Amino acid sequence: MASNGTAASPPCPKTLPATSNGSWQGDNPLDHALPLAILQICLVLVVTRSLAFLFRPIRQPRVIAEIIGGVLLGPSALGRSKTFLNNVFPKQSLTVLDTLANIGLLFFLFLIGLELDLKAIRRTGKPALAIAVAGISFPFALGVGTSFIFHSTVSKDARQIPFLVFMGVALSITAFAVLARILAELKLLTTDIGRMAMSAAAFNDVIAWVLLALAIALSGSGSPLVTLWVLLSGIAFLIFSVVAIRPALAWMAKGSQEGEPVKELYICATLATVLAAGFITDAIGIHALFGAFVVGIYVPKDGPFGRVMIEKIEDLVTSLFLPLYFVSSGLKTNVATISSGQSWGLVVLVITTACVGKILGTILVALLVKIPCREAVTLGFLMNTKGLVELIVLNIGKDRKVLNDETFTIMVLMALFTTFITTPIVMAIYKPARSATSYKHRTIERNDTQSELRMLACFRGNSNISTLVNLIESSRGIRRHGLIVYALHLMEFSERSSAIYTVHRTRRNGLPFWNKTDNSGNKDHYVVAFETFERLSHVSVRPMTCISELQTMHEDILASAQQKRAALIVLPFHKTMQPDGTFQSFGRAYQQINQLVLERAPCSVGILIDRGFGGRAQILASDVSYGIGVIFFGGADDREALAYGASMAEHPGIALVVFRLSLLHSQVSITLDETDRAADDAAIAAVRASNESIRFQESEVQTQAEFVTAIKDLGKCNLVLVGRSTPTMGSRASLDCPELGPVGSYLATNEFSSTTSVLVLQQYDTADNWGADSAGSVYRFG
Repeated sequence: MASNGTAASPPCPKTLPATSNGSWQGDNPLDHALPLAILQICLVLVVTRSLAFLFRPIRQPRVIAEIIGGVLLGPSALGRSKTFLNNVFPKQSLTVLDTLANIGLLFFLFLIGLELDLKAIRRTGKPALAIAVAGISFPFALGVGTSFIFHSTVSKDARQIPFLVFMGVALSITAFAVLARILAELKLLTTDIGRMAMSAAAFNDVIAWVLLALAIALSGSGSPLVTLWVLLSGIAFLIFSVVAIRPALAWMAKGSQEGEPVKELYICATLATVLAAGFITDAIGIHALFGAFVVGIYVPKDGPFGRVMIEKIEDLVTSLFLPLYFVSSGLKTNVATISSGQSWGLVVLVITTACVGKILGTILVALLVKIPCREAVTLGFLMNTKGLVELIVLNIGKDRKVLNDETFTIMVLMALFTTFITTPIVMAIYKPARSATSYKHRTIERNDTQSELRMLACFRGNSNISTLVNLIESSRGIRRHGLIVYALHLMEFSERSSAIYTVHRTRRNGLPFWNKTDNSGNKDHYVVAFETFERLSHVSVRPMTCISELQTMHEDILASAQQKRAALIVLPFHKTMQPDGTFQSFGRAYQQINQLVLERAPCSVGILIDRGFGGRAQILASDVSYGIGVIFFGGADDREALAYGASMAEHPGIALVVFRLSLLHSQVSITLDETDRAADDAAIAAVRASNESIRFQESEVQTQAEFVTAIKDLGKCNLVLVGRSTPTMGSRASLDCPELGPVGSYLATNEFSSTTSVLVLQQYDTADNWGADSAGSVYRFG
């Protein structure tokens, strides 16, 4: 009977059983759905991540690697081998693969909805709004025109109205998430042009989804009545979302307080709502993705609820399931279908049309709103960025039989090309000039001790906040004209949705920072802590955030210090103390950040080894009672530590002790400039005269053991200040952390203390070289 059926129609592929009994039982794992899906996922991850690593030097976003990886695994490259295709991606496995890919895509669209803040879009300025409208209308019109050429050549069988709408949407999209990634990579995320591009792209994203919903509705059975019912049902779903889903999500968000874990029931209910909304919109006929996207938009952006939802699902979705969507698209992309000169001519046509429509439209409107020519051109190329949303449009068009294989491949190549050229072209035509702010006070040591002191205090997370606040309180003194602190939160920018989410929660002032007049309640613990401290003290604290890749984060720190005219940059040590007193490293990348800042800083730098200075709670000024020590051998860095200690000693709650250590000349080889000797003596004399409460202890040391004995009492202090360029105590202490210097490296060990925090200081010197003693002094124990 089966043979009779095959004569009339091709055989249906057999259904794959879920699991195998194992190779030892004679089963081939590739003939079973689960082991085959595991192999496919692993292969996709290896290929896409390898390509992302290769494209990293040319600063391409990861979506480029994922699109190319999907194409390479499809019939355009590896899939040309029938053996590979039939064993790794057999037809009977594609249903499972597409299902997993679309589940991942469903939740990714939920994340995209979470990234879009409708309140921020409503506040979009007129220039950004005009650019967004031009960036949609110009390429949409050209896309509709191009569709007529396609319809008369390679897409003759496509229904004309759905086809022209799909072509218009495909050419008018700007990939919001990919654009944010490119802007961060190029250090443009917080510039005026970056802010305008993000605002325009967010508006563009919403309009593109509305147009796509229209295109899907038009691609149905062809009956106008059916199309009308689809549109009316879609509008009814939106009304239901506003009336029912939005209040429910707001109620759950309101019940999730800052600092408390979000209830598991709320997370489960939200994820179930995403799936249910996807089912409803799929039943309506406008694709399941729209339901998930709408739910994401309606999740409140204030408070921890939205952030926790992202943290719960983003890694699994973006790292594991989403790459499957790219290989699913790649399996439908066959470059071999573009074989004739006519087809390649259409590739050139659609790329030209996409670039001219988006870029030229954006440039013209940008010039009309008084944006300079170079910035306008840059904005045009940035708005031409494509990505995952483009692939979604094309895949839906292909699944709905609106786009055939050849048209689909041409459009994929267009999306790949336009995104690939964005980064190199923007780098070539636009280099934002950071004005080199000229300022006088770049060190703590200065003749005018009454002048304003500006600090840039960097931190990685909430665990550093109490120490930083207590350090700021200790630094304010009583005689200075004022202390201004810029608290810079260091955040790694990545492909993750949480990084994009953070961008929306920042306000800009040259570099991103939180607007303290914002009463929305959308504030993190450290913002509240700094605002509370500012109200209780006489210190101006301005919270900021640096969103950057680790490899280039030092550039943002240096630019912030220059722009804010800081005299001191305080950096967190790349290791954090554990409850048992040992240190755990955050990684080599954070250590390199500190080293690069030390090398290129426009002012003095301090590296803070945090052992809980002042305890884990903020202490009122009236309750401050700290013991602070300064180790002084001599040289510019030690004089900077002495000057900082003297400033702290102005605080009535701080007792300062200075340990001046001298080396026995007969036992030690010493090269010390006489000018520095005089400067050291003058600095000590000035500190003695300025504050009689400061205690001095002088000792002569020759060996490391004598040094350890001399500073033993410092282990009882709350904080120790020391210069970076001080005597070498043997190679053991200086190998691991050269950025701390030899003495700082020893003070970072448990051999010295497990409770005393340490601040290692390097004084700004224009003639300083990396690794050299800025004072020109060389000491070595015998």
